[in-house]
Amino acid sequence: MSTIQDHPLRYEVANELHARPFPALSVPCQAAFVAIKPPVDAANRDRAAELSHLLDLLDRFGTQHPKPGATHFFGQIGRNMLKWESHTELVTYTIFSDGLSERPFDATGFDVFPEDWLAHAPGARITSAQLRVERWQGDPEDVSRKIDDWFAADSLACSRVLDDSAVIATDFRIDSAGHMRFALFVRPETGERRVGRIVQRLTEIETYKAMSMLGFPRARQLSGQMGAIDPRLVSLVGDLQSGTSTPEHTLHALLGISAELENLLARSTFRFGATGAYEALVHQRIDVMREERFAGRQTFREFMMRRFDPAMRTVKATERRLHEMTARATRAGDLLRTQVDVSRSAQNQKLLESMDRRADLQLRLQKTVEGLSVVAISYYAVSLASYLAYPVAGPLHMSKESLMAMLTPPVVLAVWWAMRRIRRGME
Repeated sequence: MSTIQDHPLRYEVANELHARPFPALSVPCQAAFVAIKPPVDAANRDRAAELSHLLDLLDRFGTQHPKPGATHFFGQIGRNMLKWESHTELVTYTIFSDGLSERPFDATGFDVFPEDWLAHAPGARITSAQLRVERWQGDPEDVSRKIDDWFAADSLACSRVLDDSAVIATDFRIDSAGHMRFALFVRPETGERRVGRIVQRLTEIETYKAMSMLGFPRARQLSGQMGAIDPRLVSLVGDLQSGTSTPEHTLHALLGISAELENLLARSTFRFGATGAYEALVHQRIDVMREERFAGRQTFREFMMRRFDPAMRTVKATERRLHEMTARATRAGDLLRTQVDVSRSAQNQKLLESMDRRADLQLRLQKTVEGLSVVAISYYAVSLASYLAYPVAGPLHMSKESLMAMLTPPVVLAVWWAMRRIRRGME
């Protein structure tokens, strides 16, 4: 037996690939589906409350609990099967029931979820649906007659899927009971697991469609806010060119606009990113169904192309516009800084020229003072030299005045030479 050490997460990540199996459904059957989104963002969700809500439902039927911290559950509750999944932003519940209600899409089909239990859900319903699965013998007229009775003709989407093993249909409208309706007509030779996969794909298409559409109202709200900011930004950029406003005023206004745009960007980044991810999942789930046209009806992909994709393009265009406006504000700030730097450079140049003039005046004044200093120092030096020379004045028969007159020129020259030497040494 191998003694190599396993990575601590080896079994956890391997088992995760098999943790969410597709249900195996016998035909005929029906399913009730609900997706609940917490009122907070994904980072602040109370997952303990969501798990407690699941346990409350399981306790009503005496069903064994999942392990602590579980993110999925599939098991028997009474006569039905429950599939629970905890996603990044929401939790989903699907209850599968054998047999069909006498009245198609009867509101009582959702009574498998206790009313008081739904009322205490830790969040709000983002979508819910009823799915009806019938056996189909291959007669297109039978399917056409039923879907014409069950769905609105203007938004009906219907197609053959998975190599003509089934027909799916919906109108993506909320009925009077508050639920979406999905119909699935299955050929007799289609296996139970394939039926389960189709039902799972339909619930995923609806869930991811609903979640991706959350970005559309946000995009419309941002469009109005950006529409109010854009003229102000254009005006500020014009002021940079015309110079009609002071840099201080322009900088203050530009900082305000930049802060607004950064705030909008920070508050919408997650929602727009999630919208793009959910949109990709919607198209992926439709692709794996391998649709073919049924009785001239529009397919799911055509419905999404006409109704869903324009909303997604609006979201993407709004996101691009927000990033572009933020970049424009940044460039305007760079231009303003460049303008201020150029202005400061000119001011510094003028300041240096002024300092040069003052230094030149100071030098001239210093030279003037230096001349006066020579005179003053020479005056005192001559006096001292006279006192030293008085004793020799008598033998030389010289008067005091004559002696001072003789001493004055050499003393002045000596003082001037000393001062000049000192100044040169300092320079």
